[in-house]
Amino acid sequence: MSSIMSMSMLVAVFCLSVILLAPTRTPAAQKLETATFAGGCFWCMEAPFDSQPGVVSVTPGYTGGSVKNPTYEQVSAGGTGHAESVQIVYDPLLISYNQLLEIFWHNIDPTVTDRQFCDRGHQYRSAIFYQGEAQRKMAEESKAALEKSKPFQGPVVTEISPASQFYPAEEYHQHYYKKNPLRHKYYRTTCGRDRRLKGFWGSDVGH
Repeated sequence: MSSIMSMSMLVAVFCLSVILLAPTRTPAAQKLETATFAGGCFWCMEAPFDSQPGVVSVTPGYTGGSVKNPTYEQVSAGGTGHAESVQIVYDPLLISYNQLLEIFWHNIDPTVTDRQFCDRGHQYRSAIFYQGEAQRKMAEESKAALEKSKPFQGPVVTEISPASQFYPAEEYHQHYYKKNPLRHKYYRTTCGRDRRLKGFWGSDVGH
């Protein structure tokens, strides 16, 4: 009987050690995915995604153009083909690509070409840069659904294009809304962004 109890205790200790030593499933070990959107000034497109559970990081930058390693001065002047964009790394187990699309639509004016609010030029176009066939299909379906249910006048002209090289913006652009909250708020107000979005989406602005 004593030997049986000793064996049982050994088995229990072994099982407990296996459980304690087993690697925990951290966000870094999960399969993260990437989404890229352009919605005018990237200062204003970072915060709506940054606060979402499941979003690991949001990086303002430039994509969709032909110039390698473009600077802010080059992109903002036009001519490089890039759009001010945000690249989002997210955990699809916690937030879906369709949910990100919903947030995207509610933070842009999808009815204008080559501009967003007070910013004008091809570099300020609205765009979805899809990565893979699954994202392309969801983006197209999302755009079609918006065309049917839209609470505003005018066609949805937001670009849907394959993702290309993404270049992170300069450090002073990263988390600008946190580093310079007053200037960020002033910019949104004077640019008419919040007023226009509220006219489009009402209480759903930013969600």
